[in-house]
Amino acid sequence: MLFAVSLLLLCTGISASGDFQCTLIPGNLKQIDAGAGEVFGVSECNDIFQWVNNNWTQIPGKLIHVSVGPAGVWGVNRAHVIYKFQDNDWMSVPGLLKQVDAGGNKFLGGVNAQDNIYCLGQSDTLSRSPTVSWTSLDGALKYYSCGPLGCWGVNSADNIYFRYNVSPTACQGTKWQQIEGALKMIEVGTDGSVYGVNSAGDVYRRDGISAKTPTGTSWTQLDFCATFKHVTYDNGYLWLITPTDDIMQCSVKA
Repeated sequence: MLFAVSLLLLCTGISASGDFQCTLIPGNLKQIDAGAGEVFGVSECNDIFQWVNNNWTQIPGKLIHVSVGPAGVWGVNRAHVIYKFQDNDWMSVPGLLKQVDAGGNKFLGGVNAQDNIYCLGQSDTLSRSPTVSWTSLDGALKYYSCGPLGCWGVNSADNIYFRYNVSPTACQGTKWQQIEGALKMIEVGTDGSVYGVNSAGDVYRRDGISAKTPTGTSWTQLDFCATFKHVTYDNGYLWLITPTDDIMQCSVKA
């Protein structure tokens, strides 16, 4: 453990490529999500934390996965019960999911234990009613994340897919396109940036994303001297989690 922490400390400062200025953040998290100017995460004990004024503030409750974005703050617990953070409290929502993503344009995406894919349109995510109507999508994914230009996901074989024509009122979209490469998890930023981690713990960024080319053009492996299991991006910062739950924050050059 001391060796792992020492190695991570060596990674702080400017990365080998010069593209990032990295800082080791106090605390330990197993999963983290940044979006719409906020950062939330959950620990190995399923405690929930929010990054406020450069410190972690614990939020009451227990979750295994949390997501924050234009759709608000959502999460799932170890029984896969879905919760929405509303009026400073967690409100349970009908349905069962293992992972949710609030990064879409006020719509929610997620996958269940069988890798079935679901979404909630804007009318449901903004509603204060505990009653919602989930829309199912064709296909199977273990991780699903959405942004302003579409949704990205990875399946059990680490194949990468992009979902076209998702919108606040039609979160189901229209079709899948397989994207070259292999990732075990993928996250879309509020600005449409796409980052992911492969099975070896390498971090990748999707380049060339635009309104005309929402799937981008190529992957770039980011030059870090450590491996990671989770990545998320918002407001010029990458947040990364190591296999030992250490947290790194890296500023990204514009």
